[in-house]
Amino acid sequence: MHLPSTDWTERRGPDESALFEDHARRFAAFQARKNARWGPGRALHRKQLSVAAGMLEVLDSLPEFARHGLFAQTGQHEAVVRLSNGGMDRASDRTPDIRGFGLRVFGVSGESALGGRARSQDFTLINQDRFAVSNSRDFVDLVDAASKGGAAVARFVFGRYGLLGGARMLARLARTAGRRFSGFSTETLESVLPMANGPFAVRVRLVPGPVNGPPSADAGRDWGADFAARLKLRDLHWDMQMQYYCKESLTPIEDATVVWPTPWTTVARLMLPRQDVDSPQGKALAQELEAGVIDPWQALAAHRPLGELQRARKVVYHQSQKGRAAAS
Repeated sequence: MHLPSTDWTERRGPDESALFEDHARRFAAFQARKNARWGPGRALHRKQLSVAAGMLEVLDSLPEFARHGLFAQTGQHEAVVRLSNGGMDRASDRTPDIRGFGLRVFGVSGESALGGRARSQDFTLINQDRFAVSNSRDFVDLVDAASKGGAAVARFVFGRYGLLGGARMLARLARTAGRRFSGFSTETLESVLPMANGPFAVRVRLVPGPVNGPPSADAGRDWGADFAARLKLRDLHWDMQMQYYCKESLTPIEDATVVWPTPWTTVARLMLPRQDVDSPQGKALAQELEAGVIDPWQALAAHRPLGELQRARKVVYHQSQKGRAAAS
């Protein structure tokens, strides 16, 4: 069995600053095109499906690798969640897409990953256990092509990866977007990208509790309505779990196409009490989160995002937030 290790490193390219600024410029351009059609909104995860308020309870008796930052002490923290489709359009829920689960945890204390004092600990999770690409250049080129339509995606994929590689990449992208999804209350959601946990490196996921109930056959007609209907009837729970870095060959920091094989440990429990998201309070929260920010860099320094894709996120997310005049 491989044990948690602090012997991890990040690989930084010599041209990262210029590369990330170019990423941000390109994101701003396609975000502006989409804003002209849909109104101001996020570059990705534009379609907000539902929101809720609840608590994150940090558990006790955690292993040593887990007891850092937010997880250093047992206790409860107020939290909010934002559910979304991953695309840049406000497409039908029946459209194949990545699904996003944003979590903001309040009541944290300590230095921020962005400098100054942290105001929250944010997590962004998706219904995937890996990315289709391993670096920010390929990711931004792919997203930029997707913003222009299917023909542009095909030109990019075959131009970048060749005939056979392009065919494999198109198949991988189809599997990613078309991956079976049963609903936000019933599906495991993962960070995919790593973050620091004190001197350790970890990935995070949310596993739905049995109390959330079985999947509904018609949930895909409206993912937000399925979530809201469940939450109106009962409390919903998820176990927050963490897995650790052990060595570069098995748990690479810089390659998000690799699924880490290390075991998962439950470190906290997300609890959303029964609530009506269509109530005045629910609608006010929806407006607040639509206008606001959930960003993995809004984090304790102890949970600094790790890897080239995460460092690119820092610059690109900031640009996207400016593009919709978001409130932090």
